[in-house]
Amino acid sequence: MIARIWRGVTFASTAEEYLRYLDETGLREYRDTSGNLGVQVLRRVDGDRAEFVLISLWESREAIAAFAGTDPERAVYYPRDDEFLLEKEPLVRHYDVVRGTPASR
Repeated sequence: MIARIWRGVTFASTAEEYLRYLDETGLREYRDTSGNLGVQVLRRVDGDRAEFVLISLWESREAIAAFAGTDPERAVYYPRDDEFLLEKEPLVRHYDVVRGTPASR
């Protein structure tokens, strides 16, 4: 399993709107891509900025390429991202998941 980690920053005042936009774009595409095993959306508000970190899990590098295209190390952006994002990192990070802990109940 591979974790794909993306980061972006918005103004705190537009964080909820951006989250809805993520639901309509990237998160929907994750769900619709074969080999996607889920995604966690993290948000941290610090003053007037909100940082988002998306950790998506994938069966293989081939599944990531089906989502991201021929250069899977490049971040995927959508048409309205420039309206929201204050920082757009060009690359994502991939990690092999070597161990996990199931949630306890």
